[in-house]
Amino acid sequence: MTKKNILAFFKTSEEAKKAAEQIKGLGVTDIQVDRFSKYPNGSADFVNDPTTGDKSSQAALILGASSDRDTGVLASADVSASGMSDGGQDSVSGRDVLVAAIVDESQFDRAIQFVKDNGGLV
Repeated sequence: MTKKNILAFFKTSEEAKKAAEQIKGLGVTDIQVDRFSKYPNGSADFVNDPTTGDKSSQAALILGASSDRDTGVLASADVSASGMSDGGQDSVSGRDVLVAAIVDESQFDRAIQFVKDNGGLV
């Protein structure tokens, strides 16, 4: 039995979970739904007072990105934090929820259709 991998990206957890449930209905057991961030330590859930000097980077101050000094330098170069943009960059897609699955080759096309039907991008 040949297996295939699926990596599908969604805008909301609800879309991803619905697609995952439909794929599970095909008998797939190797499936996972996760959210990811472009910042390595995720985002901060609180805002600190910048006058205390307790911020590790500009990205932590502007975006609430939770980062140490090393990763903060790179995150601060992002146009969202620095403001250094001519406006020509592609917009952020907002697809930060990932469904990863291992499916039997015979079920692959149906699983891909479930992903597309729920707004996913393969």
